[in-house]
Amino acid sequence: MATKKLEEKTVQELIEQSQNQSSQLTEKLMPKLLFIAALVSVLTTIGIILTLVVETGEFFTRVSVWEYLFGKEWFPFSSTDPTYGIWPLLMGTLKVTGIAIIVAAPLGLAIAIYLSEYASDKIRQVIKPILEILAGIPTIVYGFFALTFVTPLLQHIVPSLKIFNALSPGIVIGIMILPMIASLSEDAMSQVPNSLREGALALGSTRLEVALKVVLPAALSGILSSVVLAVSRAIGETMIVSLAGGSTPKFDMQVTDSIQTMTAYIVQVASGDAGYGTTIYYSIYAIGFTLFFFTFLMNIAAQFLSKRFREGY
Repeated sequence: MATKKLEEKTVQELIEQSQNQSSQLTEKLMPKLLFIAALVSVLTTIGIILTLVVETGEFFTRVSVWEYLFGKEWFPFSSTDPTYGIWPLLMGTLKVTGIAIIVAAPLGLAIAIYLSEYASDKIRQVIKPILEILAGIPTIVYGFFALTFVTPLLQHIVPSLKIFNALSPGIVIGIMILPMIASLSEDAMSQVPNSLREGALALGSTRLEVALKVVLPAALSGILSSVVLAVSRAIGETMIVSLAGGSTPKFDMQVTDSIQTMTAYIVQVASGDAGYGTTIYYSIYAIGFTLFFFTFLMNIAAQFLSKRFREGY
């Protein structure tokens, strides 16, 4: 009997010892795997930056930095006198982005206020999935929607609107980034303590006054961050502007004429309009570096605004 108990105890100890060894192995292995995963992302980012820097440097050995930064004409396909002034492409990008933010920011903020302050749980469970569906639609579908539906519709309102223009893709990009602003702003407003709402209501404020004068300022850091991130997303949008914006770089403020954005130019060249090793080929890396720079600035601005206007409760 004593021998049987000893054998049972020995087996139990072996099982516990095996489990302890497995746990120790996992504890030693997991940090290394997590470090490798983090290292892959860092190395990928470094590789992308190095590629952009090297190829952009090759471009600037052929085109002066002054012409690129301050030139107001972009005609790289000219056989006699090609010009590489970034401002026409930059202006097209800014026009589309500006229209998108004008559409998305007020609508997204209104949706966020409604979901956070007025909507019941059942309504919120219906509206938020619909917003997520909008965020999941492929951008090429948005592009065809802008070209075949929104543009003809706007031409009834603005007869001078060309088939390719800045207005239509700007509006559709605004619809595309709407879920980002609405969802992130609603999350920020939901984090505001109910005690602030209850205190304002106890002082006689209406629900609208509570939303606009208490909740909105308290969640300002999250709201501003969502808008800045949406701007970054709009700047980098490709397919919508490629399909509905056109391919005519212009340095003006017209939104009814054909334009070309930085991303649309990259698509045009990458689709086979220039041979490998040509100046036009290297120009897409210069444009890509410019886009990376703008996106980098947007992310820094989002972090700065988040810290600058963060409220402590």
